[in-house]
Order: sequence, then C-alpha cells, then structure tokens
Amino acid sequence: MRKYTMHDTVQLALLIRQTCLTLCHTKNASHLGGAFSVADIMAVLYGHSLEHNPQQPRMPERDRLFYSKGHACTALYSALAHSGYFPVEQLLNEFTENGSFFTSHVNHHVPGVELSTGSLGHALGVAAGVTLAGERRHKDYRVYAILSDGELDEGSNWEAILFAGHHHLSRLTMVIDYNKIQSFGHVEDVLGLEPLADKLTAFGWAVAEVDGHDHEALKTVFSMATSQPLAVIAHTVKGKGVSFMENQLAWHYKSPKHDEYALALAELGGAQP
Repeated sequence: MRKYTMHDTVQLALLIRQTCLTLCHTKNASHLGGAFSVADIMAVLYGHSLEHNPQQPRMPERDRLFYSKGHACTALYSALAHSGYFPVEQLLNEFTENGSFFTSHVNHHVPGVELSTGSLGHALGVAAGVTLAGERRHKDYRVYAILSDGELDEGSNWEAILFAGHHHLSRLTMVIDYNKIQSFGHVEDVLGLEPLADKLTAFGWAVAEVDGHDHEALKTVFSMATSQPLAVIAHTVKGKGVSFMENQLAWHYKSPKHDEYALALAELGGAQP
C-alpha cells in the first residue's frame, strides 16, 4: 500500500499550528495549548507514518487513528484538512457553527475521523478492540491511539492497557502527549504518573520515550516493530511554538484575543492558513 504524503512534516506541523490558532481566535474556542503540544505528532503521522488516502477515507486497508484527546480537536481537524480530507476553508468557515459536523470535540461524521471523542478514557479501549479484530482477521493495518497525559487518570485506560498487553496486540501503538499540564494543574500535582514507563512495561507493553517535537525521532519510533503493543511516551511542551503560551496552564482554556493572535501568528510565520 502506498503512503500518502502531501507535505514535509515540519511544514505540515506549522500549518496545523497556524490553523489551530486561527480557529481558536475566530471562533472563541479553547484547548489551544494541547493542540500545539500534539501538532508535531499529528504532522509526522499524517505526513509520513500512516497508511491512508484522503480520497478514500474508509478504505479497508487504511491504518486507524483514534484521537482520544478530543477536546484538542483543532489539531486533528487541521491535520486532516491539510492532508486533503476536506478544504481548509470549509473548516475555517464551519468550525463550531450551528449544524456543522466540525464540533468543539471530535466528531466521527468528519471525513477521516474514526470515533467521536472528548469524554476521556474511551478511545484506547476501542483501538484495542479494533486491533484485536484486525489481527484475528489477518489484516495488515496498524492502529494508533493518541492520548493526553491527564487522561491517564481515567481507570478505563488502564483496563485497555491490561487487555492489550495480555493479547500481545503488536499492531497497536499508543502515543501519550506528555506535556505535563492538565486541566487543573501540573500532572505531578494532580495525580502523578511516574514511573510511567515502568508501569507500562509491567502491563506487557514495549515502551519508547521520545522528544514529541523531534520529527526524525518520531518517524523512527513509529516504524518500530515489536511483539507487544507499543507505548510511545512523547515528551512535549504545552503551547509549543508560541513563546508566551508555552508551559502555561491558562492556555488549556484561553482563546487568543486580537493582540495575542497577532503576536502568536507572527511567531508562527506571520501568515494565516
């Protein structure tokens, strides 16, 4: 199967961030910090590692991506738009509008979206089930689940992690966007996860820790072959790409106003998507 690649992944990540910024500004939307932290991961997946074709979003042999951190929907919508699933202009015009499928949490009616998400802790279980079904039917597709770090507070994720390890789901990759900040504070203060790698290993997963903004490192880890499910702990920065947003809890919620938008856009290259 041919990989569908439209962009150099670094350029794609920039486009994703520019579009997320514009969506959150023009529609008074939030969760920009988490969208920025995962942008490089999404760019590498859609620009390099996934087997997919936007002209055939439901082709049976496609890789499946389940985007569990549905509150940061702008990153997924932007990645899909810049990969050709629908026009960027359509996303910019219709996002959060009454009756639109481009809702403020991920909506499965959007082309390229596998599952509606936003209620945290659900997507990994679905991803594990889809992986098991594919393996039992001798299908070649891979399954990816993108989780936030704060989402690991949800017990349902650990049930899915236990299930996947038990069944040796080697075609499943879980990517944790580990930006260290969740909705009410720093992860280590709200509910500490460490030693995270040791916990995942104990549950029967292969584990790789990586800089979640290093595209070459991400490409390498996404190409790993293991006999176990693979957990990628991607160390990221909340608000990555805009200096005054980086590592700031406020940008979990804030919408950039006019001056903030102009400053952020300038840091991202000064061009609207």
